[in-house]
Amino acid sequence: MKHSVPHDLGQERAKKAAEAALASYAEKFSKYSPQSRWVSPNRADISFSVKGMNISGSLDVRPTSIEMDLEVPFFLRPFKGQALGVIEGEIKEWIAKAKSGEI
Repeated sequence: MKHSVPHDLGQERAKKAAEAALASYAEKFSKYSPQSRWVSPNRADISFSVKGMNISGSLDVRPTSIEMDLEVPFFLRPFKGQALGVIEGEIKEWIAKAKSGEI
């Protein structure tokens, strides 16, 4: 499941927003065992569990977008549209926080 959310923060500020979001999710959604690991300066491997199923993928911070690519188990694919809406909303919220100087 690939998804891209545009931003106008520049790559450095966008990465700071992504780092803050991932740290917040690790605490806020601990029951889903969220994990993230930066594997390059602008790419993180991410994973979490939902209903006993593991979801993993990557997050790429690009100069004008944040790109996510998640491997979604077959049984969760019917919820793809709903999941993309939530993900996009969360990314936009963290972009707004970065723009307002909260991050």
